[in-house]
Amino acid sequence: MARDEKLKEYWEELISRLSEQFTGGDPIDLDGIIYMIGVQELGKTDQKFEKDDKINLMHIAICRLLEPFGYYAFDYFDEDGWPHYKVLEQLPPLKAGEQSVLMKEAVVLYFLENGYLK
Repeated sequence: MARDEKLKEYWEELISRLSEQFTGGDPIDLDGIIYMIGVQELGKTDQKFEKDDKINLMHIAICRLLEPFGYYAFDYFDEDGWPHYKVLEQLPPLKAGEQSVLMKEAVVLYFLENGYLK
């Protein structure tokens, strides 16, 4: 099976499972998944977050998602338990479609590594 076809298959399965589990079947979008990953990585799943925190959670998720690709590396946890990453390599300029594919690949890899997808 071609790489793009496999990614599409994993992505559709992931959307279906997450939508059923977290949104009552309403389709979840990429931003929603990134936010969920940020909350998971922070480890405070029962907390309500302010708007600024939500942006920071998405940043945490993006850093964590792009870590296996060599763009970021975990650096430390601050005094409030928030993870911080350092930039290893700048992202190349990507068109919107290319950026979306990279993030979908990273999200699928994350859920494969965590055993949510098989």
